[in-house]
Amino acid sequence: MAQQCPLLFRKVDATVIRINTLFVMTGVVAFLMTQYLAILMVLIVDFILRLYGYKKLSPIENLSLMIQEKFSLPSKMEDAGAKRLAALFGVGFITAIGVFSWFGLPVAVTVTAAVYLLCAAPDLLFNYCIACKIYYLAKKIYPKKDV
Repeated sequence: MAQQCPLLFRKVDATVIRINTLFVMTGVVAFLMTQYLAILMVLIVDFILRLYGYKKLSPIENLSLMIQEKFSLPSKMEDAGAKRLAALFGVGFITAIGVFSWFGLPVAVTVTAAVYLLCAAPDLLFNYCIACKIYYLAKKIYPKKDV
């Protein structure tokens, strides 16, 4: 995790979160192939459950934990701030894909899904968080004002 990441001073297991990312990316690809909106609805509900502290109710979280245990994948604890920010971006992208699909905008759906997949892939493969880079740029452009 780089210095530009937002910090919450709470730890989460990055291995489980990367498995979550794989499931979400698979869901987006499945949606692109089927155009079945229920897939996006499940992803959005799951994101919201995880973001608001109801991880035990999240099917993706539970599957990720099972996979981690089954394959004896090591835990890698990291600050939750960066992962939460990435999840907020993720739910935004998934919602946008659903809205564009609902309004019959296939080009916007494809472009938004491609951008999401291109942003999520480095996190999944290399633990490189693009949301952190965007956060860093936003803090440079809009610095906190001293009052």
